[in-house]
Amino acid sequence: MPIHILDDAVASQIAAGEVIERPASVVKELMENALDAGARQVEIRIVEAGRRLIEVTDDGCGISPEELSLAVARHATSKLQSAADLFHITTLGFRGEALASIASVSRLTLTSRTTDSAVGGRIQVEGGKLAPLEAAGGPPGTLVRVEDLFYNVPARLKFLKRDLTERQQIDGLVTRYALAYPHVRFHLFHEGRPTLQTSGKGDRREVLASLYGVDVARQMLEVDYQDGRLSVTGFISPVALTRSNRRELTFFVNGRWVQDASLSAALLQAYHTLLMVGRFPIAALFINLPPDAVDVNVHPAKAEVRFRDQDEVFSAVSRAARRALLAYSPAPSLVSPPVWQGGWRKVGTVDNSTAPSENRLIDPAWEMAAQADEPGTVGEPGGEGAVREDENSPEVMEQSRFPAGAIPLLRLVGQVGASYLVAEGPDGLYLIDQHAAHERVLFERFLELGGKSPASQALLEPVLLTLPPAQAVLLEGQLKVMGKLGFEVEVFGPNTFRIRAIPAIFAGADPASVVRVVVEDFEEDESPLQSEVEARLVARICKRSAVKAGQILSVEEQRALLRDLERCQSPRTCPHGRPTMIHLPVDVLERQFGRRGAR
Repeated sequence: MPIHILDDAVASQIAAGEVIERPASVVKELMENALDAGARQVEIRIVEAGRRLIEVTDDGCGISPEELSLAVARHATSKLQSAADLFHITTLGFRGEALASIASVSRLTLTSRTTDSAVGGRIQVEGGKLAPLEAAGGPPGTLVRVEDLFYNVPARLKFLKRDLTERQQIDGLVTRYALAYPHVRFHLFHEGRPTLQTSGKGDRREVLASLYGVDVARQMLEVDYQDGRLSVTGFISPVALTRSNRRELTFFVNGRWVQDASLSAALLQAYHTLLMVGRFPIAALFINLPPDAVDVNVHPAKAEVRFRDQDEVFSAVSRAARRALLAYSPAPSLVSPPVWQGGWRKVGTVDNSTAPSENRLIDPAWEMAAQADEPGTVGEPGGEGAVREDENSPEVMEQSRFPAGAIPLLRLVGQVGASYLVAEGPDGLYLIDQHAAHERVLFERFLELGGKSPASQALLEPVLLTLPPAQAVLLEGQLKVMGKLGFEVEVFGPNTFRIRAIPAIFAGADPASVVRVVVEDFEEDESPLQSEVEARLVARICKRSAVKAGQILSVEEQRALLRDLERCQSPRTCPHGRPTMIHLPVDVLERQFGRRGAR
């Protein structure tokens, strides 16, 4: 094929592919134009996840009628004069490509009126073809209607995700900008229903409350750091408030939302050693520095930036977050609390036999077992506690053979580090992870129902749960399925749900946490219970509901957990495959103490 010049329409569509990837890209460009125009209110209406309609209305300065046709031309902008201006950009848009790119792959209608004009203008563009300018009335500001996105690029249309996913992308984008610009009123509607509404009062914590609920907003820690001309402000979550992924880490640089791995790494470094593995904070941080210290012209969609001094920004973010954590965290106690509540004490022999009394140390668990005379144990008169009748059997000690995956009967010794149970079996010592063990117990209790709906435990008082819009739409689509699992959850306003009941087997767990886990871990193109089997969802709920590492259990609770674990079909691993226990055979202990030569 000989070299030739591409048709203008083809060239425009190729260029549009770099800027307009999906409906959320359109929303981003139009929303940023509105903010650059000084808008104090931005209203966004979405139909069919943006495929059918995206409408953005603002009350900004508007565009004069004589400039409307120029506004939809490629490389037409009011924000740059020369290449040197690229290093002094203070606006969100600057290339003059957004409206032209959108117009080349949709049916676009642009209506605008300036504050000093009595009448405005309207212009329509279909697939890049411009219609004549019309006079139009309306309030000051701009209204952009984008209809039938990608109607003339069917290949791009096929690559869009499901409506649920595309809607989540739009919701996540608008909520981030609502946090970055709290002085602007954002109203977002899907199919005519309100999804997000902010007051525009300038209070970021108020915006946080509308996204995550009042309880979460109250817990968020304020960040306020200044180092010369560089500042870091915003909010981060305390160490007790985490998520299972990084999706709720938000960074704005000079008012521009960016996705930068180094900024995420800097924030996580501030939480180093404070968070459990696999847990991440919630954060909304706003970095401001001189325009000439950051290059914003490195990505077609302006989603990435390059810093002149990367290390300086990295250190500032890390220090700012760490100072906030230290400032709001309670001072550590100089004396560690006792892990073993029962304690050890000196006692005489158990009975009043004629054998001489001796001072010795006795484990309270042994003593209680002797008094309770549990099944499978014996307490001999004059003995030193109750042991299982087969524990000292030479045959058992010699063979130690149990069904695959099963565990022998165990005698509780105690709890170590408020996280692990120590137990003795006929074949050695067992160290049991209490969290993983409780996960397994809860999971098998649910499976024992055999597909039947579990009994529900009604809550004394309904619990309200507020989710970000992107997660709220996920949960709303799964309420019927959750009803079959024993949940009673109903919509209670925009992005808010009322929890009336949870499965009885999870009684005692935090209802909001149990419900939140349904939507917390899913990927953007997944929806609960459609791409995952029910058992995996139950496993996630069990993980959230199980006792945590660091939680002190009473002797009765420790013993009950052991008995429940013994009855499980697969007691050696949690539902996610992590081991519940470590076994130290007697011969290993003997070799460690030098009682038996190494083999």
